[in-house]
Amino acid sequence: MPKSRPIRHAELALERFLPYRLSVLSNRVSSAIAREYQQRFALSITEWRVMAVLGRYSGLSATQVAQRTAMDKVAVSRAVARLLDSGRIARDFDDDDRRRSVLRLSEAGYVIYDQIAPLALGFERQMLEGMADEERALLFRLLDRLDEMELRAEHAKDSDAPQG
Repeated sequence: MPKSRPIRHAELALERFLPYRLSVLSNRVSSAIAREYQQRFALSITEWRVMAVLGRYSGLSATQVAQRTAMDKVAVSRAVARLLDSGRIARDFDDDDRRRSVLRLSEAGYVIYDQIAPLALGFERQMLEGMADEERALLFRLLDRLDEMELRAEHAKDSDAPQG
């Protein structure tokens, strides 16, 4: 019986694959910070991200929150519903378009936000402690550049897709 040749499969070295590395790092950092606010405030990562965005940019729609966080619209919608139910955010209607709802932190939401934001900043400070100022500046420039490049690649992929 003739020997069959082994099938050669594609290779993907995850330890050198940027999307994987960024995802793993992001998950680890988010989880480390999340432990604190999950225990103290019973908030999920998604709920905190919604609150963090609204703490910085009040008056966004749920769709705009999803765009700013690059989170799934359904996950954002569920988080918004829980935050509305808990009274941590409030929903108003846009003055120009009464069909469009906008979100903002409520007073109860700001009480929590004002406690978590310093914890998050403290964690970031501790994490970057051994990095020189020039390295931090370079890191953020590189992250901005990667963000631009990803958006360009995504746009190119979308424009290459068959229109149907």
